[in-house]
This record gives sequence, structure tokens and C-alpha cells, in this order.
Amino acid sequence: MASKYDGLARIIIQNVGGKQNIKSITHCVTRLRFQLHDESKANTDILNQTDGVLKVLQANGQYQVVIGNAVNDVYDAVLDVGHLQGLGTVDEDGNAVADDNASGGKKGAAAILIDIISGIMAPTIGLLGASGIIKGVLTLLTFFSLLDPNGGAYKIWYTVADGFFYFLPIVLGYTAAKKFKMNEFTGMALGISLCYPTMVALTSGEVLGSILTGTAFEMSYYTTFFGIPVVYPASGYTSSVIPIVLCCFVGSKLEHWLNNHLSDMIKTFITPVCVLLVMSSLTYLLIGPLSGIMCSVLTIAFQALFSIPAVGATLGCALVGIFWQVLVIFGFHWSLIPLAYINIANLGYDFIMPGTFATPFAQAGALLAVILLSKDDIKTRKIGVPAFISCMFGITEPTIYGINLPKKKPFIAACAASGIAGILVGALGAKRYVPGGLGLFGLPGYIDATGGTGLSSMWTVLAASVIAFVLALVFTLILYKSAKKT
Repeated sequence: MASKYDGLARIIIQNVGGKQNIKSITHCVTRLRFQLHDESKANTDILNQTDGVLKVLQANGQYQVVIGNAVNDVYDAVLDVGHLQGLGTVDEDGNAVADDNASGGKKGAAAILIDIISGIMAPTIGLLGASGIIKGVLTLLTFFSLLDPNGGAYKIWYTVADGFFYFLPIVLGYTAAKKFKMNEFTGMALGISLCYPTMVALTSGEVLGSILTGTAFEMSYYTTFFGIPVVYPASGYTSSVIPIVLCCFVGSKLEHWLNNHLSDMIKTFITPVCVLLVMSSLTYLLIGPLSGIMCSVLTIAFQALFSIPAVGATLGCALVGIFWQVLVIFGFHWSLIPLAYINIANLGYDFIMPGTFATPFAQAGALLAVILLSKDDIKTRKIGVPAFISCMFGITEPTIYGINLPKKKPFIAACAASGIAGILVGALGAKRYVPGGLGLFGLPGYIDATGGTGLSSMWTVLAASVIAFVLALVFTLILYKSAKKT
């Protein structure tokens, strides 16, 4: 897209010795930082006299063109005009790091989607893993009565473990904004608006009315926006993924357009004002409700599936097993959780969630295969070991976003193994009686306290988990060996 900085970009490229003289280009908050093959080919005097260039500096092996506040726009224009790959950005310490666009070649839609998801979630992997481990340890300590769940120690540590998941939209507001080349703090502010206590408390207030009344997509609203109903899902937007990601994607387009058309003197303040007002409104009025409708569609589909006589439970658990982690990626897994609670309230047990029990162990099996195949890859092992531990506690995000999804084959292998485990769970009629912990600590929820089926459901999901783990491990090894042969 044409930019008002295209002319300046052409002058800069020409006077650093041309495109062929550019070894790499990065930028910080005020400067374009070039690494040139031959700095003697650069016309420093001309650049110093160019409107839009504040100064040229040569330091630390870099040819630095000081731009000022417009550096982001000029950087994008240089890449666009020069048909350059994004060879790098600069971190807080001024060190060059790989840029998202560094790899050449066209990508398919699925590859682009995976790249976006991984790019947004990857920076959170360490904390996701740490939070998952802390939650697992707390569950273990309370299960064996080693820690009082009503005590101060438990509450303080639980806020650290669960707080990261609760306020995830704020964190993703930052990482999504960075991925979409938007102001990161604007993204965070939009994430904060989704977790703001006043909005979270809406569902505890009086229902003003409903929309799509009489349909399967009927939704209640608790307040209005200049007369327009503001639909707020029962589960809220805390811990959600899709609303803030879509919000930042659309918001980045608006921000880029505003920066392109506003004067440098006013855009520093006017752009974030416009983006915050427009995108917070759009998210609550359109993006959020659309996500809710998609969840409703999934709920209806799975209700119909599990209602099929004779084969419904088996087929349903198989599909839940296959697609559960996909639903988790997009935050749509919340569409099935209310169904599970309704089943427990009405029947005394749930037959849907047992199909998901083996999924973290399948992801762990696929991850272990990758670790075994990457003995010399220190980075993979560094991410993989704590992620594996988190999987045992039912927290799969570090594994998915850190390794399995970016590598594709392990994720596919894990989903296939989970589907097979789901068939076993559905065929044997496993039931969950109490909603509770994740991973291994979810096993007590499958014990029938009334004595009817006793421990049978617990042994079923445990056996299914072992099978899923082994199959995912084997499938991943096979897929990698097949890839090497071809």
C-alpha cells in the first residue's frame, strides 16, 4: 500500500548504496539501523540534508539513520519500496532479532494462520508453563491436605497461577499488537477493557432484554450503547483469545490508516484516542458477539452429535478428542463446558468432557517424540521439558504454541491419537461426576461417589490417556521418518 513516506524511503535506499548494499535493516524507537556491505558507498552528506532525516550516525558496525517518531512508518515504506524482506527488528537492548517476515516464499492460508497464532502466543510460553506447573502443584498439595485452600499461602500463589490465564487478553493485546505492527500499549489497553471489573460484573445485574429471541442463538444483554444492545457472554471475555486477536488485527489496520493520513504533530495522541474508542466499541458490539455465535453453533452441533442413537457417544467423544485442542487454540472450547455443567446438574454426570481427558497426554506424547528427535537442539529441549510437565497438569498451551503447532506434524499426530482415545472413552461409556482439576488431578472427578460404577470411569480415561500418549509418540516418530525419506 502506498505511503506518504515512499519518497523518503527511495532516497534512503538510494543513498545507503542501493538495495544490493543492504545486508540487513532493523529499527528501534527512533532510528533505522542498517548493516551495509560497504559503508563507503553510502552518501552520508546527502542523507543529513534530506527532509525527514534528523541525523546519520555510524556506530557499532551499524549505519543508523535517525528518523524520530515516524520511524515505524518509514521502516515499513523502506521494506515496501525496496521489495526487501523484513530482515530484522531491534529488541530493548538494541540487538537485532529475527523479524516475522524474514522467510521468503508464499504461504498457504493454514500456514499463515498457524504463523499468526504461534507468533502471538510464543512470547507467553514460559509464563503459561510456569502458571500451569504452579496450578498443578497447588492441586497436588491440597489433594493430599498439605495446604489449606482457604489459607493465605494458597490464595496468594493461586492468584499468580490463575491470574495470568484470567488476564490473558491483556497479555495477548500486547503480543497481537506487536505481531500486527500496532502500538503494543494500545493493544494492552484494549485487552484491559475486556477484563475491566465493571464489564465483567454485567452478567450479575438485571437482564434488559435479549436479541435473536426464539432462535438457538438467543443472547441476553445487560446494558446498551446509545440504544444498541451490548451482548456479554456468560463466560465473559477474561481468559479469551479470539476477541482480542481480532480486535488488534482490525485495530492495526485503523491505526496504520490514521498514521498515514494524520500529521506527525497530532497523530501521537489522536491515533490512540480514535483506535481505543472505535475498537473497544466494535469489539463489544460486533467482534465479541460474533465469537459468541460461533460458540453457539458448536454447542448445537455437539448436542446433535451426542444425541445420535447407539453411536452418538462414541462418535462424539472421538470428534471431541480430535478437535478439542483446535477449539482451545481459538477459545471455542468454552462452548462445550456449559453443556458439561448442565449434564452434571440434570443427570448427575457428564459424558462429553471425558472425550477430552486424554488430549493433554497426547500432546505430551508428541512433544516427547520431538524432544527425542532433537537431542542437539538446546532451544527445543529448553522449551519442551517444562512444557511436558505442564501437560501432566492439563496445561497444553506451552506445548501447542511452543513446539507442536509450529511444527504441524506433532500437533496432527496428537489430535489423531486423542481421537482414537476418544473412541475408547465413548465406547466404554466413561462419565465425569465432578468438575475439577486438569490433567492427572482431574482423575478424582471420574469416581462415582454413589458406588454405582465405582472407579470404572477413572480407569477408562486413565487407560485412554496412556494409549493416546503412546500413539502420539509413535505417530510423530513415523511422520518425521516419512518426511526424511521423501
